[in-house]
Amino acid sequence: MPGLLLPGALAALAAILIPLVIHIARRTEERPIEFAALRWLRQKPRPKSRLQFDERLLLAARMLLLILLALWLAAPVLFGAGGTAPYVAVAPGVDVSRAGVVSDTAVADYSRTHWLAPGFPALSDDGPVAVGPLTSLLRQLDADLPADTPLVVVVPEVMDGADAERPRLSRRVEWRIVAGAAPVERAEPRPVPALSIRNDADHAGGLRYLRAAALAWQPVGRDADLEIDGIDAALPPVTRRLIWLGTGTLPPALLRWVESGGTALIGSKALFPDDVDRVVVWRDGLDRPLVEAARMGSGRLLHFTRRLAPAEMPELLEADFPVRLRAVLVPSTTRPTRVSAADHAPTTGARHFEPAPRDLRPWLAVLIGLVLLGERWLATRRNRGISP
Repeated sequence: MPGLLLPGALAALAAILIPLVIHIARRTEERPIEFAALRWLRQKPRPKSRLQFDERLLLAARMLLLILLALWLAAPVLFGAGGTAPYVAVAPGVDVSRAGVVSDTAVADYSRTHWLAPGFPALSDDGPVAVGPLTSLLRQLDADLPADTPLVVVVPEVMDGADAERPRLSRRVEWRIVAGAAPVERAEPRPVPALSIRNDADHAGGLRYLRAAALAWQPVGRDADLEIDGIDAALPPVTRRLIWLGTGTLPPALLRWVESGGTALIGSKALFPDDVDRVVVWRDGLDRPLVEAARMGSGRLLHFTRRLAPAEMPELLEADFPVRLRAVLVPSTTRPTRVSAADHAPTTGARHFEPAPRDLRPWLAVLIGLVLLGERWLATRRNRGISP
């Protein structure tokens, strides 16, 4: 249904009087020509004058141009422009060439069939350029479509990009599951941490393993971003990761450093604070804890549960030790999102908000341009004395 966002702008329609006044003022003037036989007449005839409009096509073009400009200022929109044809959203991972994906759906063409991906691109065999969180995209699509538009969602048996709960939408969704699995989007690599180490003499033997791990984080041929100093040296900036290999109670300066946003991994002989809740973030093959972690202020405090020696921690000699240590120092912010499509079918009951109306001003601007070209063409013919 069409409407106007700024109906007050229609007051500009009064401007159509301008071309009327101009055409009346510039209409063709009648100049009387005296004939010799007329000068002897006693009563001179008075020509009858009446209002006439010359160049009517040019006048109509100018009036139409002003009407269109007034409508453009009034911001015309179209409410509920989605139509009642079913909208088919196909999740990445679905083979579109498989028979039966959309064959039994009441869609006459593929213009209403899109990928369930950012931007909702039209369906193609090449697949979408980008893959986003399916549940969030599903909620966005439900909010963008008119309330009476049926929605069909085709998903693979295994979905990726799901939230922690089933999506709740404002309409019933035809949830169609086909064989296949969503592609696993390649995770962004963890940033390489800049590492600082503070150690005493009792922990000097474990430095070799930490040096090797820091070097393994770097590309081939590049030195490790590693800084090593004594246990009493000044603490590094909080942007660097700190491994503090000392003994006994942690210095107050170190605790303040962690609370201000730093990440510190302390050795097994350091006393972990008792007044914080800790969780295990690294276990060995026998499910025994290797590293514990606790949140302190804006930072994280981690704790080796064993001494950095192969006899107590065989993981030091394993090939994945640098990867596991890096994962502890730079935790991932993502969480598993792969779920079974059958267990993630949307429910109903969410409130529906009318989608934003379609702006008609771009189409009106094209029409204004065409009328302006026509007006200029008519004006040029008039100036050349050519009758349209």
